[in-house]
Amino acid sequence: MKSLLGRRTRLLAATTATAGLVLVAAGCSSGDSGGGKTTAGGVHLARAGKLTTCTHLPYPPFQSVIGGKVQGFDVSLIDLVAKDLGVKQQIVDTPFENFKTGAFLNSGQCDLAAAGMTITAERAKNVDFSDPYFEATQAVLVAKNSGITSLAGAKGKKVGAQAQTTGEDFAKKKGLDPVSFASSDAVLNGLRTGQVQAVVIDYPVVQGWLKDKANADKFKIVDNLKTGEQYGFTVKKGNKPLLNAINKALKDAKADGTYKKIYEKWIGPYDSSVASPAGS
Repeated sequence: MKSLLGRRTRLLAATTATAGLVLVAAGCSSGDSGGGKTTAGGVHLARAGKLTTCTHLPYPPFQSVIGGKVQGFDVSLIDLVAKDLGVKQQIVDTPFENFKTGAFLNSGQCDLAAAGMTITAERAKNVDFSDPYFEATQAVLVAKNSGITSLAGAKGKKVGAQAQTTGEDFAKKKGLDPVSFASSDAVLNGLRTGQVQAVVIDYPVVQGWLKDKANADKFKIVDNLKTGEQYGFTVKKGNKPLLNAINKALKDAKADGTYKKIYEKWIGPYDSSVASPAGS
């Protein structure tokens, strides 16, 4: 999945319904003499009283601005981690390529990254991944009148993909020369305007697009490609306390039904095979 060349770096408060229930637990945070950092439940945080998350917007249904608030599947899951730590989540919109290197984690700008990221061996050289929380497939979306019926049928056509993503990589491996777009919104716009005749991108993203009747009337999925991709959240190399907190929140949410509710809200009908993937 994704990796973008975005230019924005703005701070956004994640005030979802879940985040609104988060309370700062008395006595669970203490100042850190190293320069204003805090510790919550044994986890060192970049900012006092906040779990700071790097992401790149938009990438619905995982994270996007809805009604002036950053919301989505990833946001809701990390809200659970913040709640366990007795703090609130705060989101920083950043260029995605920095997540691959761990730059913003290493600099202390963010505590973790949550951006619908596929776990890969290359990325794991620079960051530590949480347990996988979602198994993704790649969808091929085309206009209904395109005549394209599969990814193979898109050969010789202009195919769009999100820049530096595993979807783009997959298309290249299949012998295509994809047109790169800087965001998922730009990918869809490229299809709408005829810049490309097909797009390859994560299935949940396409599923979100097709919830819009105008999109559903015009476009259709002609291939759903199982690529073995699993999503994970990332922390700075060696940050075991925070990694353990994330994994515990995921495990608890799956056990008590919270994960299922969040999944159904943002992704669609619950599919346990993709919701609870085996470890990478």
